[in-house]
Amino acid sequence: MIAVVVAGAIVGAGVFLLVAAMIPRRLTLARQLAALDAPRLSARPAPGAADGREGRLSRRLGSGLARLCAEQGWEFPSLRANLALVGKSFENYLATKVLLGFFGLLIVPLFFGLLGVAGLRVPVVIPVWLALALAVIFFFLPDLELKQKAEAYRRDFRHAVGAFLDLVAMNLAGGRGVPEALMAASEIGGGWALWRIRDALANARISGHTPWQALGSLGEEVRVDELRDLSAALSLVSEDGAKVRESLTARAASLRRREIAELEGQAGERSQSMLVAQMLMCAGFMVFLIFPAVIALLGSSI
Repeated sequence: MIAVVVAGAIVGAGVFLLVAAMIPRRLTLARQLAALDAPRLSARPAPGAADGREGRLSRRLGSGLARLCAEQGWEFPSLRANLALVGKSFENYLATKVLLGFFGLLIVPLFFGLLGVAGLRVPVVIPVWLALALAVIFFFLPDLELKQKAEAYRRDFRHAVGAFLDLVAMNLAGGRGVPEALMAASEIGGGWALWRIRDALANARISGHTPWQALGSLGEEVRVDELRDLSAALSLVSEDGAKVRESLTARAASLRRREIAELEGQAGERSQSMLVAQMLMCAGFMVFLIFPAVIALLGSSI
């Protein structure tokens, strides 16, 4: 009975997909414009993306999925910001999600097939539900990994922005102008965050934009509020060097206080987790000591 229900569900899903594919879609103007922009967006690599290590199947699948998202008008701005921050392409991300979900869907039937060959029979409903659950888990694993990486990258970026503000304030104190101080400060450090800032400032010089506009665009791209606030502050006081220096020094001190507060909070959480682990170990040790005595008393009473 269960096999008949599963077969009927598969056939019904196939008929539904066939009918949906035969019905002509009504494309709106936004979808048509997104479809025209899809080849240009897919041809532009993400910063730091390792396209050379991607397989041909992954590239083709990712390009098709990205084109489908563009045609449907799905932009995913927060997801694209996280991908731009960690240096991974949108196409590779989509292909990874689909391939991992497909792998999770196939691994359970293969495992239970080997068990069937060995002589162990299980109901059909168990492999079906396990395969679906594992496919869903594998499909959302890249989201969890991307979120953790993006949080770590943004934390490092904020730390680099604090050091960058101090360097800019030192250059302003030395008599340089705001654009020269920003560029000189970005050339001192060698981390990836300062490389991104340096590239943004260099591109702004080539394209004719102001350095604070470049910093604001970079803050919008990677979703770092400190860069956007810095851009807004520089655009307001860019003509007065003393005010700029005082503002940057105050912002750097505020960033350091925030980082110290976050580190203290993390240290408190870790100390609490260590305390809970120690209490659990003590409880287990007490059970280990008391268990033989309890068994002996119960045996003597019986």
